[in-house]
Amino acid sequence: MSPMHKLTRRAFATAAALTAAALVTTLLPSTAQQAAQTPIKIGALLSLTGDLQAYGENCLKGIKLALDQINAAGGVLGSPIQVVEADDQTSAQPAIDAAQRLVNVEKVAAIVGALGSGITIPVATTVTVPSKIPQISPASTAPTITTLDDNGFLFRTVPSDAFQGVALAQITREENLERLAIIYINNDYGKGLADSFKAAFEKRGGTITKSVPYEPGQASYRGELDQLKEGDPQALVLIGYPENGAIILRQALEGGLFDRFVFTDGMRSPDLATQVGADKLEGSIGTSPQALTDSKAYQIFAEAYKAAYGELPPTPYIDTAYDAAFVLALAIQKAGSADGTAIRDALRQVANPPGTEILPGEWAKAVELLKKGEDIDYTGASGSLNFDENGDVAGTFAHWTFKGGQIVDLKVFEPEG
Repeated sequence: MSPMHKLTRRAFATAAALTAAALVTTLLPSTAQQAAQTPIKIGALLSLTGDLQAYGENCLKGIKLALDQINAAGGVLGSPIQVVEADDQTSAQPAIDAAQRLVNVEKVAAIVGALGSGITIPVATTVTVPSKIPQISPASTAPTITTLDDNGFLFRTVPSDAFQGVALAQITREENLERLAIIYINNDYGKGLADSFKAAFEKRGGTITKSVPYEPGQASYRGELDQLKEGDPQALVLIGYPENGAIILRQALEGGLFDRFVFTDGMRSPDLATQVGADKLEGSIGTSPQALTDSKAYQIFAEAYKAAYGELPPTPYIDTAYDAAFVLALAIQKAGSADGTAIRDALRQVANPPGTEILPGEWAKAVELLKKGEDIDYTGASGSLNFDENGDVAGTFAHWTFKGGQIVDLKVFEPEG
């Protein structure tokens, strides 16, 4: 073979190799491109079974709505944001196990949840806080959360029961109720709200004739109800959840012990009228955290929810779950990272003044402002999310009633005093 022939073959081989390499480079995404498409994961630790199932399923829709809007507008830091669901079974130990899976296996950047205060607190103290994972509860209202040693990693988008107790005292006195008995679920939520309400009701001149805790899962609550009838109360205040609450109501009615009831947010379930009887609950009243439904932010959210899932049900926490997911995504965008500590530190920067107002769904607007280095202030579907030093927010409450088997809001108000 001549030297010229060898040179020609060598040149051809080199050119072919370069062409193949160029083709591979063109067809395969770069490492940076691949990284940009790796989803950022947010955990949704919710009660999809158990006593709070009615709320968990709807909260998940709120979270998904927020993330779907964000992904449709380009995602977070150029990546899609993905929800990883976990069922806490409305129980502390399954919740801890589920949270550990979210953090250690799924590698979520943050968690929305849980719903029950008695679940949120152990999850925070044993899993999220030690792991430096931000956690936002859309429904845990126990006053003890305010003073929890959480190193700033636990937030909530719902106001504390320190305020709901005042709201409940206000509406019961407006209804001319002077003597009330309380039955409450024996957990952080139940005890905290019972204590808050008792103090506020007595401050307004009312009398609590008896206050008795109950344990979930019992077949009968007649013993507790017999105690509560002492002192001739005008009505029974039930602080609990629908599954066991329905049993308590039926037994109170069957025994002729009570025929008038007062509820809190945990019992705001449209299924209750079916389980107990619409006529039996007619005129019963309650309170629950509730956004001002005529606000622009709430209207935008409600219309988006209707387009995605149909009519917005009258159960609480769908808007607060939406807000929790949306504000977490804003914090990740602001931080420029999915690092837990960076997200924690950015949450107040995107939710509190000063800054340009961002409404639900305005993801593209928020990203553009953040890229320019400008401040933003998210106004949520549930109201202003101005997190204080404890991760708490203020809020308004609904005075609601059962009418014709339906839940009807009579007014939305800020509690006084």
